[in-house]
Amino acid sequence: MKNSFSRRAFIQKSAFGALSISLIPQENILFKFKGIKLGVISYSFRSIPHTIDQLLGFCRTSGVNALEMMGDPMETYAGKPANPIVFTPPTQGQRPGLSEEQRAQLAAYNKQVADWRSTVSMDKYVEVGKKFKKAGINIYAFKPNAFGVNNSDAEIEYGMRAAKALGATSVTVELPNDAKQSQRLGDLGAKHKIYVGYHAHLQATDTLWDVALSQSPYNSLNLDCGHYIAAGGSNTKESLLALIERKHDRITSMHIKDRTTAANGAKNLPWGTGDTPIVEILQLMKSRKYKFPATVELEYDVPAGSDAVKEVQKCIAYARKALS
Repeated sequence: MKNSFSRRAFIQKSAFGALSISLIPQENILFKFKGIKLGVISYSFRSIPHTIDQLLGFCRTSGVNALEMMGDPMETYAGKPANPIVFTPPTQGQRPGLSEEQRAQLAAYNKQVADWRSTVSMDKYVEVGKKFKKAGINIYAFKPNAFGVNNSDAEIEYGMRAAKALGATSVTVELPNDAKQSQRLGDLGAKHKIYVGYHAHLQATDTLWDVALSQSPYNSLNLDCGHYIAAGGSNTKESLLALIERKHDRITSMHIKDRTTAANGAKNLPWGTGDTPIVEILQLMKSRKYKFPATVELEYDVPAGSDAVKEVQKCIAYARKALS
């Protein structure tokens, strides 16, 4: 791309805000676009309670061909006990605090879930993986809440077996503070031949993942480009692109969102209006033929009159225009 091709000009040329699904050829949904997997994390649809079949419909309408699946819809479909606590949707990835009574309820529920995970059949996971694959959507990662320090090895191994049953090659989890936990996850990943992609927020730096990566070849990056930029400091557009080039063979999942730098308020904004170099990232992936997906993580406020599916659709349209 020419250096004179500004992000603002790109927005004006693409007019992605007015694009409808009718402008996205349906046959292209089933394949890579310009060699790139364009995906979504199902967390993006958190504002719309949904079943597995509804999630499949969201993905098809959005025009994605890759999915990082959160745990709840899949585990509910497989028969996981219902949670007695009704959570409000997270804001900027954070849930509100719990009362002491709720904490006790949650502890008892977590024990119930752990028992269920120890005996659940993988049949439903295989069924869902085949259903999505038939629709042209690769479930490449699975993210149940089974990989924390308080989860047993049995739960962790359940999560990895479930991911493989879905057809995924990786699981994703927040990068733990304790290196013993990333060692534990890396060892179990090696046992099951499944990658563990570590996600980071504003603590992201160029060296944040180095310890985990050194511990196991199955430890990998779930790089969030928007959070990286919003962290500020030495994190710049240039350093982000260099990090992607340097670590591309250890990236199994990459989230894309448009955030402003710390100096500009670290805001989450519609694609093309923040400081994340989305166009440059996608062009780099295209030119280097990187294999990992470019995954939409919708975190900006959904405008009045729209919904999460429509906004993901806009992001995918923006990405397709950038790759064109």
